[in-house]
Amino acid sequence: MSAEETSTAERILDAAEAVLRRHGAEKTNVVDIARALEMSHGNIYRHFPSKQALINAVAMRWLLAVVTPLEVIAEDGARPASERLEAWFETLRGIKIKKVFDDPELFRVHHQIVMKVPEVVTEHVGTLLRQLELIIADGVRSGEFSSGLDPAIAARAFLHASSPFHHPALLMQNRPSDAEAHAVFALLLAGLKAGAA
Repeated sequence: MSAEETSTAERILDAAEAVLRRHGAEKTNVVDIARALEMSHGNIYRHFPSKQALINAVAMRWLLAVVTPLEVIAEDGARPASERLEAWFETLRGIKIKKVFDDPELFRVHHQIVMKVPEVVTEHVGTLLRQLELIIADGVRSGEFSSGLDPAIAARAFLHASSPFHHPALLMQNRPSDAEAHAVFALLLAGLKAGAA
């Protein structure tokens, strides 16, 4: 894809997000998005073959905005694993809290769209698990975490145990305090250092 095509695709995604925010996923159509861009709807179909493909791309872009800063943390091998793990957890928590509470209308639309695209959610969770596994495996190699850990299992356990602090549906039900988040992180970190039960 040329730079011009990429720029047009990004403009379409920006417009789609704005229209989705106004009308919601059910009432949004490609003609509305084309009208907002002052282009033909045929031009949109040259970049996205269907409305569903366009909505999937919007969902992927939203989720990419979550995982990109986490990727930088996960791959920073110069920092100790426990420091990276805490930065990863706090960054994820901060991003999700901001999404849920700072712009609830956009989040509502985002959540509806993402829930209708299970393969996108599966890919997103897979990325989070891969990042955690990388950090934990580095901690096991360096001796910072117990040598008895299986990094893949530990990553899955960490993600599940920490989910009340970053899973949007759980945050909407009950927003935990910073003190609770720090206490749970400390317990999880102690478990990684102590090893497998």
